[in-house]
Amino acid sequence: MKRISILDCTLRDGGYINRWHFGSDAISGIIELLDTAGIDIIECGFLRDQAYDHDKTVFSDVNQIVPFISPKKPGVLYVGMIALGDISPEQIAPYDGSSIDGIRLTFHKHEWGKARKTAVELMEKGYKVFIQPVGTTSYSDEELLRLVGDVNSLHPFAFYLVDTLGIMYRHDVLRFFYFIDHNLDSDIRLGFHSHNNLQVSFANAQELLLESTKRQIIIDTSVYGMGRGVGNLPTELLTEFINVNVEQRYAIMPLLTIADQYLMSIYAETPWGYALPYYLSAKEHCHPNYAAYLINKETLNIEAISKVLSMLPVDQSDLYHQDLIEKLYDSFQSCQIDDTAVCAALTEKVSDREALILGPGATISSYSEMLQNYISVNHPYVVSVNFIPDTVSADALFISNQKRLDLLKNYIGTYPNVIATSNLLNELPTNVQFVNYTDYLGEGHVGDNAGAMLIRLLCKCGASRILLAGFDGFGTNVEDNYCIPSYKRMLDKVEADKKNADISRQLRLALGGIPYASLTPSRYDI
Repeated sequence: MKRISILDCTLRDGGYINRWHFGSDAISGIIELLDTAGIDIIECGFLRDQAYDHDKTVFSDVNQIVPFISPKKPGVLYVGMIALGDISPEQIAPYDGSSIDGIRLTFHKHEWGKARKTAVELMEKGYKVFIQPVGTTSYSDEELLRLVGDVNSLHPFAFYLVDTLGIMYRHDVLRFFYFIDHNLDSDIRLGFHSHNNLQVSFANAQELLLESTKRQIIIDTSVYGMGRGVGNLPTELLTEFINVNVEQRYAIMPLLTIADQYLMSIYAETPWGYALPYYLSAKEHCHPNYAAYLINKETLNIEAISKVLSMLPVDQSDLYHQDLIEKLYDSFQSCQIDDTAVCAALTEKVSDREALILGPGATISSYSEMLQNYISVNHPYVVSVNFIPDTVSADALFISNQKRLDLLKNYIGTYPNVIATSNLLNELPTNVQFVNYTDYLGEGHVGDNAGAMLIRLLCKCGASRILLAGFDGFGTNVEDNYCIPSYKRMLDKVEADKKNADISRQLRLALGGIPYASLTPSRYDI
């Protein structure tokens, strides 16, 4: 029995490139050449409840697939995919051996209850069912363990590890593999479907293929890597690797013929492959369609695309919500301003001078006398961040946060020098000095940290040294976190540690190589 199987998904996953319009002759030709190459499992397309077009690999009835796979090659499995909700299992005819042998069922985490019922119905109709949860990386260990346990009770043909966002490195793949392999019934096949955002799909597949396990493994590929955005693991690469390193099983030339005869013309019109925006979507752990949306706008450079992606809420980033990215894009565009004059004026004040940034940590109060003495002796340019200190004098207030602005609105008019980011343009009086919000954002999670944004602004304006005070970080005792009572809230240790790590990273990135010092104790690792 073969331990390793290749599932080619060119006609299904590759179809995102050309809207599944391969043409009937090409569909037949590709399947015939995949048969000739010895591919173990051939995915013929999607099953959906929609009008059938014989030139597309989207089928509303399994009998529509029969002409493309007849006569079926012995030993080859032919499958289709159902994205949960696209078609009712009642519309799928019982398995009779003439059409596809298996159905891959894909679903989101919250849909498992309905997906399980669909899987049961398809298995009762005689199909080999592949359970394919979207985005395995979005599952906690506890959630994945529950799912695997339920899959064991269902006992499908295969269960999949799916790198939907293309974010897995070797250690991620192996961790998930060991976890699933240890808990999944031994006779259920384990599949791996990856996207090539980080250009490691081939390397990750090699790791799995060389694992010393008795479990049967399925690796998904597509010819020439055809697939949305960066594409998938190329079938011709993995088959050659298996031929050389495992056993001689596949004919390579038929795969190259598919690419040459059927795919190169599609590639010439709509190319796929490595691209910086899709790398960024993996880096930001977000759905690649967010990057695609911004690319297709053709209005943003790569730096701007990165900043918009970093603004995605963590709990909404792995599923695509077009209304969300449209809102973020519009917001990003609306707050773009020319801040040359404001930066020039600030440069006159801070160039070749120390800048002291006051954060709202509790130490601002407990170290106020020391800080005031330092200011009196050394005359740094002092800027407070998102709060107005009552124990230490500041030259300016920097504000970038809508939530903090709501608490400060009644005092803004009395403060002599306010610098605000342009996302607050419509919220503040015209005498406020505005700087361009997106120019000072950082990378990744909490890239909009106000302290880090201010550091970038002051460095741009020529500050010779950055001093920090009141950058206390977070602990579980709410009294230790802020000097402002209304800012305080409960945090558990895990949440506090994560906030400290995330903000520490932003501060390090912002400070870069500029000299700096912290005048008060801090939990941040900078």
